[in-house]
Amino acid sequence: MGQLLQFSTTMELLRVPADSVVCITADGNYSTIMMADSGTYVLTMQLGHIEHRIAEILCEDQNPFIRIGKSLIINHDFITSINPQRQKLILSDGRTFRKEVTASKEALRMLKEILEKEVEI
Repeated sequence: MGQLLQFSTTMELLRVPADSVVCITADGNYSTIMMADSGTYVLTMQLGHIEHRIAEILCEDQNPFIRIGKSLIINHDFITSINPQRQKLILSDGRTFRKEVTASKEALRMLKEILEKEVEI
């Protein structure tokens, strides 16, 4: 098991392996963490606070999470397909799960460019 992400609110404590977190979506003051085992956790925490907490826990070169727009953080390691035109992003491990999420065309276009540059290096 890799590094643990730990989130604490007044009501609960959540500890999950960073490499099992597929994405985190926001809805106002709530955030939903989607796991590779298809489990989900809802926290009463804004996405910006979660993003900051992840940055505190993981070193920059070990942080696979990317913020996309206002309401989505994804794990870079699970990106399978990006289609900016259809506003679709598919996250998968290639074997056991497949999660489709939506994001703005511009955000997905930028993500696509970032990943293309990584391959060129």
